[in-house]
Amino acid sequence: MMNVHEVFAVTYSSFLIHHLSVKMYIDFEKLPDTARVWAYQANRSLSDGEVKTIEEALQPALNQWAAHGQPLLSSAQVIENRFVIVAVDEGYTLPSGCSIDASVRTLQQIGQQVAVDFFDRSAAVQLTDGSVQTFSLPTIKAAVTDGLLTPDTIVFNTLVKTKAEFLADWRIRAADSWLKRYFRSITA
Repeated sequence: MMNVHEVFAVTYSSFLIHHLSVKMYIDFEKLPDTARVWAYQANRSLSDGEVKTIEEALQPALNQWAAHGQPLLSSAQVIENRFVIVAVDEGYTLPSGCSIDASVRTLQQIGQQVAVDFFDRSAAVQLTDGSVQTFSLPTIKAAVTDGLLTPDTIVFNTLVKTKAEFLADWRIRAADSWLKRYFRSITA
């Protein structure tokens, strides 16, 4: 008969084997609409090869992503050859500050690998031909004045917080985004 310590050791070993072998990366479409989303914008367009490299690096990283030892059910996708969308099902396990920091470090490391900055805070717009163009913060006012950026210009809303918001409001009018303050100053 096993003593209490032996029972604990066997139970804990079984727990570790189960949790270490569980794959927590799932398809983005399978996440609930309430999943928390982070949108990272690359400072330049990504080649198809770079997209593949990024996706191949993210999947194993997210399989190991955890908050205080609890695995996070998560997903990621690269869209428009410019944005990395990372999502986590907070109904499964809540991410912690440390786990979010770990995901940021992962994106920084992947960015170094492909020589791209995923923390670009310029305004990304969709041109009429479907391509993505960015305006750095110092050039936004001039782009508005010159008519390159109008209230009706479609911008990518990198401030989305949930999968539902991402699906509904990823592309919005510039006048409905954080850029609206630039249009007030032009019309005033």
